[in-house]
Amino acid sequence: MRRRRLSWLVSAVLLLTASGCSSLHGLHGTDGKGYVVGNGAIRSIPVADRGDPVNLSGKDLDGRTMTLASFRGKPTVVNVWGSWCADCHKEQPNLVAAARQLGDKVNFVGIDSRDAGTAQAKAYTERYDIGWPSFFSPGGEALLAFSGVIGANSIPSTVVLDAQGRPAAAIIGAVPTSLTLVDVVQDVLGDG
Repeated sequence: MRRRRLSWLVSAVLLLTASGCSSLHGLHGTDGKGYVVGNGAIRSIPVADRGDPVNLSGKDLDGRTMTLASFRGKPTVVNVWGSWCADCHKEQPNLVAAARQLGDKVNFVGIDSRDAGTAQAKAYTERYDIGWPSFFSPGGEALLAFSGVIGANSIPSTVVLDAQGRPAAAIIGAVPTSLTLVDVVQDVLGDG
């Protein structure tokens, strides 16, 4: 039942998205902001179409090396954010609530994109009591690992990787509610 409801919701959002695509203007569809404003559209990727695991290595906000491969074994929610991004601030309580509800069934990891330094990023994670690590990607290059799933300027966006590290779903734009994210993750858990 949940999968049918989610499929209907995805279809409706995609239809609305398709009808609004012609309104993009400015620098490469960024409305002059330098990043893509999404509308929370959910894209599910069937198991047969998931391709290879995402490989991403880098430094966290404290300068320690981290790799996305270390999160494999259960689904991983990857959230792209920036402390400068108003929509990121709006969605963060939903992400924290979803993480608490899902518990240890899944991993959460962030990608801090386009913050010039880590001071503002660390303040952001403290403000929202974020208990998961984030890659630090001041130039946004970490998003290139998700090519074909999200754009290099898609901030905020959230990708759910399956237990093998393959993209299983993506939300382009702010996560609208914690329930939305929980439902998407539950569907990925059901695929395994």
